[in-house]
Amino acid sequence: MREVGTVISTKDTPSSTLFHFVVKEVDSEIPVHKTQFVQVKTREGILIARVADIVKANRYFMNPEAVKEYEISGGMEFSFPVDRWEFLVAEAVPLGVYVDGREKRVTFPPSPGDKVEVADKQILSEFLGFDKNGLKIGIIPFHQVDVKLNLTKLFQKHCSILASTGFGKSYLMSVIIEEILDRKDELGKPAVVVVDPHGEYVGFAEDENYVNSTRVFSKGTITIGTPNLSASTICEFMPFITSVQRREMTKTISQLRKDKPDFSLKDLITAVELSDIKPVTKGPLVSWLSELDGTGIFGKVDNPSIEELAKMGQLSILDLSDFINLQTKQIIVTYFARKLFEARRIGSIPPFIFVVEEAHQFAPEIAPKEASISKGIIETIAREGRKFNASLVLISQRPIKLSTTALSQCNSNFFLRIINPYDIDHITKSCEGITSDIRKMLPGLKVGEAIVTGEVVNYPIIVNVRERKSKKSEKGKKLEEVLKELVDKKKKIKEDLDAF
Repeated sequence: MREVGTVISTKDTPSSTLFHFVVKEVDSEIPVHKTQFVQVKTREGILIARVADIVKANRYFMNPEAVKEYEISGGMEFSFPVDRWEFLVAEAVPLGVYVDGREKRVTFPPSPGDKVEVADKQILSEFLGFDKNGLKIGIIPFHQVDVKLNLTKLFQKHCSILASTGFGKSYLMSVIIEEILDRKDELGKPAVVVVDPHGEYVGFAEDENYVNSTRVFSKGTITIGTPNLSASTICEFMPFITSVQRREMTKTISQLRKDKPDFSLKDLITAVELSDIKPVTKGPLVSWLSELDGTGIFGKVDNPSIEELAKMGQLSILDLSDFINLQTKQIIVTYFARKLFEARRIGSIPPFIFVVEEAHQFAPEIAPKEASISKGIIETIAREGRKFNASLVLISQRPIKLSTTALSQCNSNFFLRIINPYDIDHITKSCEGITSDIRKMLPGLKVGEAIVTGEVVNYPIIVNVRERKSKKSEKGKKLEEVLKELVDKKKKIKEDLDAF
């Protein structure tokens, strides 16, 4: 392996938690970079460390008198070469020890004088816990090591993708979806269901490589079957309904099922109006049921059915981009999320991954009941889903507004650039594995860079996300592209008029 330096002795290092090394000079090449992985052979085995920082020093310029003379001379060269006094010192954080294909805790420091090398690619891949059959989301910078994440470790205990707007959350999720859909059939493919508030994933249905494995359900095709509703489900949609109103509604629905099994929401409203329920109870109940009917999402049958929604190796997109009302969106998410979870508990559908974009809208940390209808089922899946292979992916640009209960259950996390200090504080408290150096990196990450922490990797890593293969949604066009299209359209109309 390429040697990059030598361990040195300082007042407090080397220790089992930190060491420094003088970087070996290499002509026309930067020998080592911040965040790069290095290795040192120690008594315990091969110690793997991450370069936390690099400091450039020059003993000549540490002397005030020498600096003054240098300035007086106008920076002219002296009889001795000043640049030879310059050297680099790297600070490295030991992560673990690699011994016979296994990763162990560091309990003994390297020795001063030990040679530091760039980490071996094969050792690094095994040390970090990558899976040769895993999902390839990108590479580790400076090493060109493929980041292949184990499917079970990534999803069984849920994961989150958090970043400020415009820094690649949906792009990264699209890459992950591609990896699932492209996975070898013999390895098995889970069902993927995406809650898509902005239509960012519908491009999969327009891509010739993924059209056969993608279904899109949008406004006009999404319906909730009223005959499948119980009083408790309706109360979940309308949290203001009292226990008395719920009891009376239960009786009415029970009788309606006997008289008209395929009843509609209007039939239920009529049955309540004609019932002998007390006016003080009946009036508000009719009003709330009428409000539900006004959403236009209730019909005779569920569409899609849960069996259509959750198929092995299929991407199902609940495209909510044409729904304006947040309450309507939350009702859709609540109903289908609960049906998915209940079906998975009894094993009637395959394991699924439930992806919630703009998760802070559907599981807010603080919000009135009517604005957090779907929060309960999302938190339920977060707490209990791993027992039944019902996996959750929460994607958000405002982590501070996202339910701490749900976020804390995500054992694997992807962080892209996060600027807001309140969001950074929130994820530091809610997500494991956020060390002080990772916290400092978050505001400075570039587009396409992600930090991966948690169950899916043995140690936090920075990843350069690979390019996506699937077609991007037309709804996600850049502002310049939209403006250019409008200009071209106006120009074409003028040309047609002139020609006419």
